[in-house]
Amino acid sequence: QVQLVESGGGLVQEGGSLRLSCAASGSIFRIDAMAWYRRAPGKQRDVVASITNGGTADYTDSVKGRFTISRDNAKNTVHLQMTSLKPEDTAVYYCNARVREYAWSSPGTYWGQGTPVTVSS
Repeated sequence: QVQLVESGGGLVQEGGSLRLSCAASGSIFRIDAMAWYRRAPGKQRDVVASITNGGTADYTDSVKGRFTISRDNAKNTVHLQMTSLKPEDTAVYYCNARVREYAWSSPGTYWGQGTPVTVSS
């Protein structure tokens, strides 16, 4: 089994910054893509940013230029540096990873428990 644990969420004023972190542990042969999702109040959970094993990143339009996703393959971690935060960024942020637990395994998708981010105006 694979566990993902997020940290770094909190309360910040509009225009401020936060850095979210996610550490993967457990049975890990190889982590393919990693991503950050968020669920805002009254909305579905949507992808915010993703990054491949090779470091290619993609972002949803609303965060481009403000958020940066990065990963450390040696540590099985992924981070989301958030700057110029807006009230509409308020959400619970979830770490996601596509993982092969063993060399013979098919990849599976795993989720963290979520870390809340609140941006006040």
